[in-house]
Amino acid sequence: MKSPIRNDRFLRACRRQPVDATPVWFMRQAGRYMAEYREVRKRHSLLEICKTPALATAVTMQPVERLGVDAAILFADILLPVEPLDVGLEFVEGDGPTLARRVATPADVDRLRDFDVETELGYVADSVARIVTELGGRVPLIGFAGGPFTVASYLIEGGHSRNFVATKRLMSAEPEAWDRLMSRLARVTLAYLEMQIEAGADAVQLFDSWVGALGPEDYRRFVLPHTRSVLGPLTAAGVPVIHFGTQTSALLRDMRAAGGTVIGVDWRIDLREAWELVGADVAIQGNLDPTALLAPWPVLAQSARSILESVAGRAGHVFNLGHGILPETPVEAVADLVKLVHEESARD
Repeated sequence: MKSPIRNDRFLRACRRQPVDATPVWFMRQAGRYMAEYREVRKRHSLLEICKTPALATAVTMQPVERLGVDAAILFADILLPVEPLDVGLEFVEGDGPTLARRVATPADVDRLRDFDVETELGYVADSVARIVTELGGRVPLIGFAGGPFTVASYLIEGGHSRNFVATKRLMSAEPEAWDRLMSRLARVTLAYLEMQIEAGADAVQLFDSWVGALGPEDYRRFVLPHTRSVLGPLTAAGVPVIHFGTQTSALLRDMRAAGGTVIGVDWRIDLREAWELVGADVAIQGNLDPTALLAPWPVLAQSARSILESVAGRAGHVFNLGHGILPETPVEAVADLVKLVHEESARD
């Protein structure tokens, strides 16, 4: 039987309910900036950690133990659902993910392998269940997946891209093939997140990290319907659903229309302005620049205070970065930031 959540600040904020202090967690809060994680990576590859529930649990717990954050986030990678598609995915040390067989044509879309999510990715559900047991109700667990556009871009570009030329070429030149690809990815993503919720995740986040490469018109035509097909059923299930992207200031109204009970934003927009764009009926997450954690403490502290002051205690704020923690970040700065957010946002 799942233990009751003792620290429910994060879940309450996601639902725009009163909290005793602003909850804080970080994207990529388990990572190379932590010595504990680096020790694990000396012995195990990223994929090995993701596929071994005991290792994924240990790494997920590291920042909970060290930092005092208000939520744990599953240690995994957004491309895990790509591996069963038979595209030759590899995680190359120093170079990131690479694909041996990119999706470049309509024929490439149609040859992608069908698979059963629970069969191929069941190890993620095992990790979720194990982490929930280890947490024992201490804080909630966030599950996650990559957004359909971001995952499609990896498939098409074969890795990271600056301009997404190949992605936009397929999108504009072969719109029917694009929709088939996005529909397939949306189905997999929904099943994958539903599996995590069934295994015990208390909330989920959709990382559409690269969708800011699109303008509003292309987003509405080529992405919004597919993202909505993922987020709609998840929201109806009653768990908090965070919808996050970077460089999305021009897309926030449309992202809100696509769904999510919490909209995550990066540092390129004032938090008050972002909230005006998405509307008062959703919570908002963000939005400290990750590089602020490399600044002297007085500068970092003031940056955090500015965000808290801009929100002014409004219900529905989850403090986070605008993207993941950078590897060179001092772990002490992260721990001190958590303490500052809790102390300076404390209220009755």
